[in-house]
Amino acid sequence: MRPALILHGGAGSPAADLTAAREQGLRRAFAAAWTILQQNGSALAAVIRATVELENDSVFNAGVGSCLNQEGNIEVDASLMEGSTFRAGAVGAVRNLRNPILLAQAVLDAGRHVFLVGEGAERFARLQGFPSATRPELVTERQLRRWQSAQTTGEPGTVGAVAMDTGGHLAAATSTGGIFNKQPGRVGDSAVIGAGTYADDTLGAGSATGDGEAIIRATLTRTAIELLRDGKDPTQAARIAVDFLHKRTNGEGGLILLDALGRVGYAYNTPAMSVAFLAGDRVVIRE
Repeated sequence: MRPALILHGGAGSPAADLTAAREQGLRRAFAAAWTILQQNGSALAAVIRATVELENDSVFNAGVGSCLNQEGNIEVDASLMEGSTFRAGAVGAVRNLRNPILLAQAVLDAGRHVFLVGEGAERFARLQGFPSATRPELVTERQLRRWQSAQTTGEPGTVGAVAMDTGGHLAAATSTGGIFNKQPGRVGDSAVIGAGTYADDTLGAGSATGDGEAIIRATLTRTAIELLRDGKDPTQAARIAVDFLHKRTNGEGGLILLDALGRVGYAYNTPAMSVAFLAGDRVVIRE
């Protein structure tokens, strides 16, 4: 089966001076994940690799470069899910961690739990041998200036990846620094299975971004994937789900989808959403 891949770099109002850097970051992440899929690697491995690349890129609000909470600290959320057995792993409100998606992977691999948060997740990370990242390694000058000036508008948040491998299996991953100036301990949709991330080999897989509280209430990604059961194509399903999000919660956001045939789709109701996908043999970047 021909593999498929779609990525997002968040929905919102991106800073114009970051457009080129964000496009380059999406291209790098797409190329890294696509190489795995072309070599018959798993969809799960591909979405993890893409997300790690985006977490390591300071122009995205995930991992390095995450936005700061009310206390000026970074707390990150992430989740991933694979669609053949419904295995999933998620972490929330985790500090001092460069790549939360890798910790979510460790939770998935351990198999006992699905979702770990805060101090318990951090303790689990230490037991798994994850290095503790220092504040200077994670906090960028750009995010520090935003926090110091109490700037509440602007940049998109959250990164995500959805893939289908040559075996027809689906996986999805999502990672974020959350919303700017959030209350410590807040966990958004990116860590919640069914809201920010979902995968089912028989239907499709998706990753969401935007107003996390609204996305959780609307279970946005699962809602979109259920629409695929009704025969909608991924673009239709995404649009209907985003319309539902706005109508029922007045929330803003977007999501990317793949269906069980490997068709891609996305939709958003924010000023912009950065997306990368394959059209024929060409990688298309939309900002």
